[in-house]
Amino acid sequence: MLIHRILTALILIPLVIIALFFAPLSIFSYLIITVCGIAAWEWTNFLAITKPLHKIVFTFSVVILLVLVYLIPNMELIKYRLFHYIICISIMWWLVALLLVIGYPNSAKYWANSQPIKLLFAFFTLFPFFVGMIELRSLNYAFNPYIGAVWLLYVFVLVWATDTGAYFVGRAIGKRKLAAKVSPGKTIEGFLGGVGSAILISVFVYLTGYFQISFMNFILSSLLAILVSVLGDLTESMFKREAGIKDSGNIIPGHGGILDRIDSLTAAVPIFTALSLHIF
Repeated sequence: MLIHRILTALILIPLVIIALFFAPLSIFSYLIITVCGIAAWEWTNFLAITKPLHKIVFTFSVVILLVLVYLIPNMELIKYRLFHYIICISIMWWLVALLLVIGYPNSAKYWANSQPIKLLFAFFTLFPFFVGMIELRSLNYAFNPYIGAVWLLYVFVLVWATDTGAYFVGRAIGKRKLAAKVSPGKTIEGFLGGVGSAILISVFVYLTGYFQISFMNFILSSLLAILVSVLGDLTESMFKREAGIKDSGNIIPGHGGILDRIDSLTAAVPIFTALSLHIF
């Protein structure tokens, strides 16, 4: 398991750096649409869609909608308002997801047999993630195309630190289960270790002086992004458990699918964006 994590990191992290800092905004946006398209394909496993044609129709529909959202012209703040509404929806969605995870498996009776509800779950997960990625990457792009890349990389690092810290602390001293009915491998000790690691990084990064926002804004946005990243992981685990599958896909040999790799980011990115750019 550890060697798989290391190998995956050695491959994916350089690709992420290249996409963030060297791809023009338009290319980056379509790369994220592609990632979301693959995630949508994998989401069909949660929807019990097995026919290839139906999978293609669902995936194609998500991709087309994302392209349309991206191509909306910046006229009379229409695009900004749409992005604002979509990104703020993520706050409500992850509050609902928290209740679903806490109440699982009893909470499954409200959604497990409803295709429309699970379709809404897909929308609430993938669309705010896409918007958050684009908004952060676009930050002051005309002035300096690398500012947004640094912001996004910071959120990625928070998620990676949370996941890595939780893994090692959990392996070393983890005993009490965090959410036994959803993800038996996660422990409270691991959770605290991961959150603590990410908070230390957050404080250190702020002290560098790069992020020109208030300390309270930065720390609260970071802390809630850290916490919700764990929820994103648990929520996908809940969906997989209910669907009776181990991984969302097999696009990464021996390491699952795209959703397995971005589940924490689908929560952390829009929440950090909502708090740091739209609310505080």
